[in-house]
Amino acid sequence: MARVLYLPELGENITEGEVVRVRVAVGDIVTSEQPLLEIETGKATIELPSHEAGVVAELHVKEGDKLKIGDRILTFSDWNGSPIPPGRASPKGAGPLLPEAIVPSLAPIPGAKAVSPESPRPQVGDRSDGVAAAPSVRRFAREIGVDIEQVKGTGNNDRLSIEDVKRFARQIHTGRATPAPPYTLQTIALPDFTQWGEIQKESMTNVRIATAEHLSRCWSGIPHVTQFDKADVTSLEALRKRLVPRVEAAGGKLTLTAILLKILAAALKVYPKFAASIDLARREIIYKKYIHLGVAVDSERGLLVPVMRDVDQKNILQIAIELTSLSQRARAGKLRLEEMQGGTFTVTNLGGIGGSFFTPIINGPEVAILGIGRAGMEPSCGGKDALCAPRKMLPLSLSYDHRLIDGADGARFLRWIVEAIQEPMLISLEG
Repeated sequence: MARVLYLPELGENITEGEVVRVRVAVGDIVTSEQPLLEIETGKATIELPSHEAGVVAELHVKEGDKLKIGDRILTFSDWNGSPIPPGRASPKGAGPLLPEAIVPSLAPIPGAKAVSPESPRPQVGDRSDGVAAAPSVRRFAREIGVDIEQVKGTGNNDRLSIEDVKRFARQIHTGRATPAPPYTLQTIALPDFTQWGEIQKESMTNVRIATAEHLSRCWSGIPHVTQFDKADVTSLEALRKRLVPRVEAAGGKLTLTAILLKILAAALKVYPKFAASIDLARREIIYKKYIHLGVAVDSERGLLVPVMRDVDQKNILQIAIELTSLSQRARAGKLRLEEMQGGTFTVTNLGGIGGSFFTPIINGPEVAILGIGRAGMEPSCGGKDALCAPRKMLPLSLSYDHRLIDGADGARFLRWIVEAIQEPMLISLEG
């Protein structure tokens, strides 16, 4: 009996992805949990395992295809001869399979009109019941107990999709209004550039699209203020260089970013508001009892922000080793989606490229981000003998959400970081 696998839900707010690698071919014997595809969704590449076992009879996707939730992936035929290994094989005669992962939170709806699984299956485009929907959409509705005639379609000619059914089911379950559609970029009308000369067009990558959408939403929805300061890192840099061999021997790189992550974790304990989030709908401030720091990484695929968990509970050696691993996997495109979620504060360091101060965009729903420029030697006057001497100064740029953080709070937070860099004892004293 042929069985069809469909693209399941891949994560919160993810509705589509691009196939970057097909791991099986027609005729292959596939076991349960064997990888089928690698799919790029925004900023992460997800390895999609099979929840079935069988022989690949037909492939419905190829590299470069853009898939949406519910699209067909492949068709299985049952094994001939040896038994199929354990897995969630569909019962004989059950027809096309929708993996359980596609409906992780949708139980049958109490009081909903039940539809028999043995009901006739209309062909694609059949409107004999007044509803235009593919067989896979109808079966999905039956499995979660939704009367498909009550669902309003959003496709051409009111055609129903799986997303329409899921949205209707959530609305009944929660009693709340239908969620707003995903954010769309506001575009500016462009002239015909060819009237002035030759041009070349290139499609935006998934990473670039995700970055553009997210940062546009953050910039337009968060009132930014950016505060600037400098820290004297002369002594810290000398200490860092002395300790580099010890950290390298343990498998990490002792960068200035690794040290600053530890300082930031201490600062966020003193000023927890900078690791909070705002829920304007409920008029609440959400304070987090954990400190997970995102670190912006420049990769060939674009800007990625892996998140390091519980930084306050780790020493600088552990941070350096983990940061090295995260950065390497980010540049190799090996980060898992969950490794880029859950951050409370983000750090972006342009010092390796150059430049001094800049205005980083807050990585919402966080409320602050610290930008680090390139440290350089500058004359510094003061001290007991009031003489001028060259000192290595580090430019820092702190952007924060002015809805929650006032200017005075921003100044205090940034000064605490500067003083902790110059007097590390402050970390143990107050952090």
